[in-house]
Amino acid sequence: MRSIARDTFKSFKSRNFRLFFAGQGISQIGNWLTLVAQALLVLKLTDNGVFLGGLAAAQFGPVLLLSPWAGLIADRSDKRKLLLVVQLIAMAQSFALAALAFSGHPPVLAIYAVALVGGITIAFDNPARRAFVVEMVPVADVNNAVSLNSALMTSSRVIGPAVAGALIATVGFGWCFLADGVSYIAVLIGLWMMRTEELRPPPVTMRAKGQVREGLRYARSVPELWVPLVMMAVIGTLSYNFQTVFPLFATRDLHGTGTTFTLLFSVVSIGALAGALASAHRRVIGVRTVAGAALAYGGAMAAMAIVPNAATAYAVGVVLGLASIAFLTASTAIVQIEAAPEMRGRVLALQAMLFLGSTPIGGPIVGFIAEQFGARYAIGVGAVAAAAAGAWGLAKVRPTPRRATPVSVIESPDTVAVGAS
Repeated sequence: MRSIARDTFKSFKSRNFRLFFAGQGISQIGNWLTLVAQALLVLKLTDNGVFLGGLAAAQFGPVLLLSPWAGLIADRSDKRKLLLVVQLIAMAQSFALAALAFSGHPPVLAIYAVALVGGITIAFDNPARRAFVVEMVPVADVNNAVSLNSALMTSSRVIGPAVAGALIATVGFGWCFLADGVSYIAVLIGLWMMRTEELRPPPVTMRAKGQVREGLRYARSVPELWVPLVMMAVIGTLSYNFQTVFPLFATRDLHGTGTTFTLLFSVVSIGALAGALASAHRRVIGVRTVAGAALAYGGAMAAMAIVPNAATAYAVGVVLGLASIAFLTASTAIVQIEAAPEMRGRVLALQAMLFLGSTPIGGPIVGFIAEQFGARYAIGVGAVAAAAAGAWGLAKVRPTPRRATPVSVIESPDTVAVGAS
């Protein structure tokens, strides 16, 4: 057991990674307080799936529009300093949401406007934070750090929604947003206390024309990057829309309440946490791994679409969470492993654009389907999309030579954020 624990948490040998992990652990729980409270507040104010889709568009639209430039800025910048600035802006956004919620009956457009600011911070935070993980640990520990970071993000999804449900039921929405704002203090302290001389920064990309297009051309030229990115675009658009579909699914199809939604979200996250910890032991990543995880995710989504009641949904939710994080960590790890260090920020930003940035397109689509035909149909559409992407990915894998990249040999890597995260 000691040997397993030592292998699972070997990145903790790096002091900077321990500081990062602790700060993010607190802050990410706060982030989920805001994401869940925003969705339930808009649902309370409108009782309409289309408006939930509109919230998703406001939250993640900036990721779609700004990610290529945000990734380039990450490649050009001191990522620790960039993250300090972004986290300060995100803190102010959470306090603004708290002020709106405490006002009594906030206008939906005002919630959208503040969510838009949050989306801008996500666009810049995501590539910088994920690329920064690589700088904090030795090359041999990169895959472990990526998996532990994914475990951190998913464990916050276990705790955050449950805490949000309790706060909303007892003291109201405003306290969720206020708690999120305060939680940013932890990550700011962690970043400030780091020993910069122990980081492994890559060469800084110098200013030049056409660097965004250069990043796109580079990703297109490497099949081990391009195939997972295309799969991510399809699945991100139609399958990863839990915040839009699950509130409607829990309250209408399962005849529950907002608490049912937060419990379902937490159960899915428990499965995701188990999957992320299991992936910390993985030694090789290939396109076949990503495609297989997509097929498993599609199957779990299909099972969720036909569950008869909340108890069954909780059981299936564990499997759904495990399959979802298996796809997410595999597709993220292969991108980070295969990307050249000087291109890593731009490629990770492209992946974030396809994953989070596709939500403004997919969110309103699945919200409309859920509103018109029921949330089960919206989940079913996500299942078909994931299965189709997985089948396409397997078809694109060259049977010989079978390619799987040993993480310990290649320098490149990193993680994801649902919502992040």
